[in-house]
Amino acid sequence: MSVEDGGMPGLARPRQARWTLMLFLSTAMYGAHAPFLALCHVDGRVPFRPSSAVLLTELTKLLLCAFSLLVGWQTWPQGTAPWRQAAPFALSALLYGANNNLVIYLQRYMDPSTYQVLSNLKIGSTALLYCLCLGHRLSARQGLALLLLMAAGACYASGGFQDPTNTLPGPPSAAGARPMPLHITPLGLLLLSLYCLISGLSSVYTELIMKRQRLPLTLQNLFLYTFGVILNLGLYASSGPGPGFLEGFSGWAVLVVLNQAVNGLLMSAVMKHGGSITRLFIVSCSLVVNAVLSAVLLQLQLTAVFFLATLLIGLAVCLYYGSP
Repeated sequence: MSVEDGGMPGLARPRQARWTLMLFLSTAMYGAHAPFLALCHVDGRVPFRPSSAVLLTELTKLLLCAFSLLVGWQTWPQGTAPWRQAAPFALSALLYGANNNLVIYLQRYMDPSTYQVLSNLKIGSTALLYCLCLGHRLSARQGLALLLLMAAGACYASGGFQDPTNTLPGPPSAAGARPMPLHITPLGLLLLSLYCLISGLSSVYTELIMKRQRLPLTLQNLFLYTFGVILNLGLYASSGPGPGFLEGFSGWAVLVVLNQAVNGLLMSAVMKHGGSITRLFIVSCSLVVNAVLSAVLLQLQLTAVFFLATLLIGLAVCLYYGSP
């Protein structure tokens, strides 16, 4: 029985322990991203080019994969040249790149709070594409669990924590320092629908090719991140004038890049050995880590809505992975 079927993976006990540890680490690192990024802010804004951070993250992942192959942690496959199987990962990199850019453009057509709430619809789009493209069927319990995840994300985004001092650095959606009126345009709704569709498609498509190919995960990652570096290098070059490549980077910024790089490698293992639904649960559970770190590092106050969201996430996990 696989993780996606609602049970524990059919692994020996030591491997099962490693799998559980990997899930916890990925959840913690995913949840730490936003608080670490907020600590990078200077005068309420990020002092470096976001495209530089993304490019450095992709480059770090690529170098880690190359190092793993060079030192022999993963064996190079024999027989057919594996480079012939690299092409499908170009589409994965393109989908991920398109989604990352859509997030930026969406902010022009809706306020951050509305985006945070409505972006949870990607849980539904991922589940639908998971069933259609991979041929899996979800039970009524599992479907209800995913609905609870969507509700938990919406609750958290609508008021999981607040800044009583209105002085903390960070975007309005995180710190509440500069309130913005709620608004959304028809084009914003269209772009949001496209964002949710591409988000689900990128996750399911990547899972599909990773599981169908009989290649080591590290080699698959090498293909994916090579295309990712090429794509993000082009985006960086076309991003126009701004700070220099490493200008504005601090210790917190370096930590953000390393955190994202290692979590990307962990998430690829989740996609290959677990799947898209497992990834959804990691992202949703990371909201709890995000809130706790925000309270500790940024002095944000947790609200009753946060505890409601946490309860909904816990119920969703029990429903999806618990015994019927």
